Order: sequence, then structure tokens, then C-alpha cells
Amino acid sequence: MRNALLAATAVALLAAQPALAQQKSIKIGFVSTFSGPTAVIGNDMRNSFELALDHMGRKMGGIPVEVIYEDDAQKPDVGKQKTEKLIESDKVDFITGYIWSNVMLAALKPAVDSKTFIISANAGPSQIAGELCSPYFFSTSWQNDQTPQAMGLYMNQKNVKSVFLIGPNYAAGKDMLAGVASTFKGKVVGQELTTWPSQLDFSAELAKAKASGAESIFVFYPGAAGVQFLNQYAASGLKGSVPLYTAFTIDELSLPLQKDNAIGVPGAQEWVNDLPNEQNKKFVADYRKKYTGLRPTYYGAQAYDAAQLINSAVVATKGNLSDKAAVQKAMEKADFKSLRGGFKFGNNHFPIQNFYLQDVVKDADGQLSLKTVATIVKDDQDRFHDKCPMK
Repeated sequence: MRNALLAATAVALLAAQPALAQQKSIKIGFVSTFSGPTAVIGNDMRNSFELALDHMGRKMGGIPVEVIYEDDAQKPDVGKQKTEKLIESDKVDFITGYIWSNVMLAALKPAVDSKTFIISANAGPSQIAGELCSPYFFSTSWQNDQTPQAMGLYMNQKNVKSVFLIGPNYAAGKDMLAGVASTFKGKVVGQELTTWPSQLDFSAELAKAKASGAESIFVFYPGAAGVQFLNQYAASGLKGSVPLYTAFTIDELSLPLQKDNAIGVPGAQEWVNDLPNEQNKKFVADYRKKYTGLRPTYYGAQAYDAAQLINSAVVATKGNLSDKAAVQKAMEKADFKSLRGGFKFGNNHFPIQNFYLQDVVKDADGQLSLKTVATIVKDDQDRFHDKCPMK
């Protein structure tokens, strides 16, 4: 009788173990732009996120991973709807992606209200770095102002005396122009904010920049707009007389279209493909092997790190994602090998990190690529963190 009881108990325990040890899957929502002219950015982010999952064996903490990709069509209302769908219908554990700051701002409240962890792999609105910061929001990219602030510092090193600012009229565009103006010691002689995302003709803005007498131009245009702007800048004849400084306008996606027009136009970035740590070398090599003919960009590198951040929390909590405080604490530790090397968060859950000067060069194969030239600033923390109530 005793042996039968022990056997029955053992069977019951074995039956109970899978329910205790196995969450059926880690469900991740991924909101980005997968249609229209900027779909190349969303595709690069998805490619890199998928590569990260490959490197993990498609599991986190031994639990299978399910990713649900949603297209925001580059529209804030659509991004919000897709975020709500992922939370309410798909019941995801995490949401990541988000290229555009206006989409990120629209998606924030549904995530925070539902206590769903949301990780921006690109967008970095100043509001979320400051008064809208949340225990449930993390970034694996940057706060929008930081990259142009680094470029402003570089322009000071080059003894630039005046600049004309041009960018798109939406949240990130405004942050970018404000960022460079905050560190640039010379005179800002003019500024133009253009219709976003439909405007791709910048002849009027270039004419105003030329007429202003500014010694230089700073521009922020991601994606197709960046290709059009740079090509029009070169065609206008300004390239030989008015130097251009950029943030996010030249990348590995735009280079094949910008071609030699991109040579000699410096940019700033927190990740460049040639950063010498082993994790990054493997990422770049495996990306180029898996996606033949393509090179990864900072968009992809940030998405890869987002996957690693999520994995670190799943591993640390042994898959117990219902303990929100434990998940938050684990994510704050950032215990993963970032493609940037060292990685740490500030109090507002934005990274404290280096920013590098990048230039366009021809590699050993004669192809244009981006190269790290110098470190502009080390361990930079965004200027809005002190407005965040989290300490």
C-alpha cells in the first residue's frame, strides 16, 4: 500500500512539473514599418532580431519564442492599434521595434497602462526620456537628441562658425535639430522643418540654406528622404562649397543609392559595423552570410540588442514573467553582451553610451561602407534623465 502511494505521488509530481517549469512560449510583439518606401528599415530590424533568435537557438531560458510582427505603416494611429492588438488579443509578454518617435509616443500609453514591457529598438522621444519615463519602457537605441549633440561637438572641433538646420516636421526631427543646437557653439542662422513623410523635394530648403550664408548645413533625414536629400545636395553644387553634417542620413541601406555623394559627409552614431568586440564581429559576419548582399545597420544592431535584453530578463527570472518587479530589475541590469561592447542604463532606462564619428569609405571589395573614425563622446547620458521621476 505504501509503495503504491509513493508511486502515485511521484506520478502526480511528474505530471505537475511541466506546468510549473514550462511557460508554453515567450510571446514577443514586434511593431515596425514593413510596407512603403521605409520598409527597408523595418526589414533590417526584423532580419537582425531573427538572427539574434538564431544565435539563441530560437529559445529564451529554454522556452520557445514566438514573435508576432505587425506593420505600423509609419502611422501613429496604426502603430497604437497594432500595439493594443498585441496586448489585448495576442497577450504578448514584451513588445519591441518602433522606428518612428510619433508612433512610439502613440503606443506608449497602452503598454504602460497594461504593464507590458515595451522596448524601443530605435525611436527615442525626449518626452519618454523625461516626464513620461516608465518602469515598463526600455530603450536599446538612444534618446533622439544624443546623436546630433555628438555631431554638434564634432562641429565645434572642426571650428565651424555657423550652421543651417534642416529636418522633418515630427517628434524626432524636432529633437534632432534641438540636439545639435544644444551643443553647437557657433550661430544657428536658420532652420527648416519639412512635411513628413511625404516631402522628398528639398530644393527650396537647399536654396534657403545657400542664401542664408551659413558656413555649413546639418540635416536629419532617415530612409528614402535621406537618399533624396543627399543626392539633391550634391546636384545643387553645395557639396563643394557648404559642408554637410548629418545624423541618421547615411547608413548601409541608403549607401547603395547615395553612392559617391556620401563620401566626405561625416555622421555620428553609437554603433558602427566595425566596432571590434567579438559579439559584433559575429553579428556582422553572420548577418552578411544569412542575408546575402545586405549589410546590417544600426537599426538592426539595436533590434539585436533588444532581443538580447529580453532574453536576459527571461533567463534571470527563470521564465516567471508574471513577477513584473523581478523582470524590471533584471532588465535594468542589462546583463547581456551588447554589440556596442559595454552597455548600461540610466535611471530613465535609456543607455549611457559612446558616440562615434563615422565616415564613408571603400572596403577591400571596393564597396562603400561605414567606418569608425573616432570617439566623439564617452559614456554620454541624455539631457532629459533628470526630469524622469524614477531615480
